[in-house]
Amino acid sequence: MVGVASRWLRRFDPPSGQGGDVTGAPRLFCFPHAGGAASALRSLAQTLAPTLDVLVAQYPGRQDRRLEEPIDDIGRLADALAIEVSGQVEGPYAIFGHSMGAVLAYEVARRLSAQRGPATLILSGRGAPMPEPGRHDRLRTDDDIVRAVSALGGTTPQVLRDPELREMVMPALRADYRAIGSYGWQPGPPLTVPFTVLVGDGDPVVTVEQAQSWQKFTTAGARTHVFSGGHFFLDAHLAEVSEAVATACLTACASGVVTARG
Repeated sequence: MVGVASRWLRRFDPPSGQGGDVTGAPRLFCFPHAGGAASALRSLAQTLAPTLDVLVAQYPGRQDRRLEEPIDDIGRLADALAIEVSGQVEGPYAIFGHSMGAVLAYEVARRLSAQRGPATLILSGRGAPMPEPGRHDRLRTDDDIVRAVSALGGTTPQVLRDPELREMVMPALRADYRAIGSYGWQPGPPLTVPFTVLVGDGDPVVTVEQAQSWQKFTTAGARTHVFSGGHFFLDAHLAEVSEAVATACLTACASGVVTARG
């Protein structure tokens, strides 16, 4: 069952007979990859409940928001997500992001750092930001996007093989790749919270060294976990990834718990 916490956030209940009440549990906000909907992180969210109260972002232009115009700018997406996050917590919380979602997690944390920022960031499947977009982000045509997404694996390539489904998902994919393809890091002070970095050792777009470079963006240290597999190593290592995420969140939020609004 999917719960709608807000226009932007979804909560996935654990399978019947599993899990329990998440009231008082530390809250984790999750941001999916380019082209991904909230359901892309359903398994992770369900595995983490009820240890964590997980809310997954639903970007405009997909699933129940498919009639809305997708946002093709990382800054505008981060602005909107920062407003959502700040309105949902009154205590320590964490943010997880995979691929494009990792960039959004970092940019949202930057926006909130002077107010009520996260206790920790978990950054998955993405190297640290650079002043100019990387070559894997600069995709100009639908064919370029389809080839790139197909090479990454996951569930999206299966969807793209169906003409009707492809027509439904391409607007969001185009917007997301315009967003990440035009994103360039703007200099600023490092964050002051610990990072946990997750990466696959066979990821075609992110090397382990690039993932480890996140440590330069925080004064509180960054721990890197390397998993076997490619860009979507999450699917093959759900238990281990969930353990790493839960440990990072619980440790960072140990000084208090999230009090959710609504």
